[in-house]
Amino acid sequence: MALPRNLRNALAPAEVEFLAEGDPISILPLHKMEALQLINGTYGPFRPPHKQEVPLWLAVTLKRKQKCQIIAPDWMEPEYLRKKLEEENADAEFSALPFRFMEISHLLLGCASDDIPQSEVVRTLLKDLREARQGKARRGLRGLDAHYLQTDNLGLMEINEVRPFFARAFNELRNLEPVAEPGAGSSQATTGAGSSALM
Repeated sequence: MALPRNLRNALAPAEVEFLAEGDPISILPLHKMEALQLINGTYGPFRPPHKQEVPLWLAVTLKRKQKCQIIAPDWMEPEYLRKKLEEENADAEFSALPFRFMEISHLLLGCASDDIPQSEVVRTLLKDLREARQGKARRGLRGLDAHYLQTDNLGLMEINEVRPFFARAFNELRNLEPVAEPGAGSSQATTGAGSSALM
């Protein structure tokens, strides 16, 4: 949802993607490398063909320097995504996917599509999933009230997209609620108490 920055109460997509770059992912080193001592920890040593778990940002950096292959997460397999798409179309609720699935898949398909089996199929399935979930979110607006909205299994990027609209809609709905007259509640409570005593 493209809103001007002055009307946006959420993070920019690039900022949400930045948060996802700290998630761990497995790589397969292509070259022997010594351990990397970084602020947030030490990674390595890297010895092919042994897998190594590193933050996503480091995996992307090494991939761009052609020093590793990125091992795609299990949830990026076409069969898994087809199953989730079927669930999405069949159920009223959102299907369970990793919290940062959109950001991670965007990063991996952008820099390591050659490491992802059937990457074009995966890209298409993710696009279909996104469209199905967006349609479901739009239909869910019918149940919006001023007090409560339950949206289980939404990802961080999806929450970030709808947050500005929902926050504003909640405020508008609250403004439309009738305001109780001062003292009306206390007089009703007194009357109720008197009736009980009489009985």
